[in-house]
Amino acid sequence: MQPPKSLEPDGREEARLLERLDAGKLPRHIAVIMDGNGRWAQRRHLPRVAGHRAGVESARIIIETCARLNIPALTLYAFSLENWRRPKAEIDFLMRLLRQYLRKELPIIHRNNMRLQIIGRVDQLPKEVQSDVEKGKALTAHNTGMCLTVALNYGGRAELVDAFNAILDGYRKRSSNGNGAASFRIDEETIAEHLYTAGLPDPDLLIRTSGEMRISNFLLWQIAYAEIYVTETLWPDFRRAELYAALVDYQKRERRYGGLAEDRREISALQPE
Repeated sequence: MQPPKSLEPDGREEARLLERLDAGKLPRHIAVIMDGNGRWAQRRHLPRVAGHRAGVESARIIIETCARLNIPALTLYAFSLENWRRPKAEIDFLMRLLRQYLRKELPIIHRNNMRLQIIGRVDQLPKEVQSDVEKGKALTAHNTGMCLTVALNYGGRAELVDAFNAILDGYRKRSSNGNGAASFRIDEETIAEHLYTAGLPDPDLLIRTSGEMRISNFLLWQIAYAEIYVTETLWPDFRRAELYAALVDYQKRERRYGGLAEDRREISALQPE
């Protein structure tokens, strides 16, 4: 593909990979499990917080690159429900780092017409983090470019529990009003409408760094048909060339959605815009 001027390749490897990309076959939604910050720091005999700082720079580069490639949606797994098991000092640092990132990068995100969305149990985060998140969402709410979704205090199973409880709350409300409770049914569309990601297309590509062969409770419903790309590269080392390599690999795959190759165009047409 012919890169936009803002994505002039930095070196031969980036240029080689960019040439192999088909701009018409890029995924609509990329989800990323950003893993390996701690190991990156350990290998360099640095504290774990140094890995998290380096990981923020990778996130900045990948967000900017996806936006300039006109990827409609990018979702980053930043902090899971299980991450509360880490040492308090590390958690406190991560929350400070998140606030610093939002203060520094939010004007750039807004200037580049990106819309910030946060998924997870945000109400359980520290109050000051909640405040910063709400300001970011409000500032970018009417932007029409890439939807940048950050998963904070997120778990895939918790998302499904919250969706089912929301559905049940609606059922109870209709039942108490005598409005059609007897004919109430739950289908896939109903569940999708109550997920944190309602309104977004399901991810076409799930990227996991650091070589771990698991999905770590991330977007369990949404990645049913996602292509999964696992790289040994640790997140702080995952930059443009690594993203391009993942996209080139994705474009080699034949997405059949359980059917035959000739069926894929028809099935793909059923996916939400």
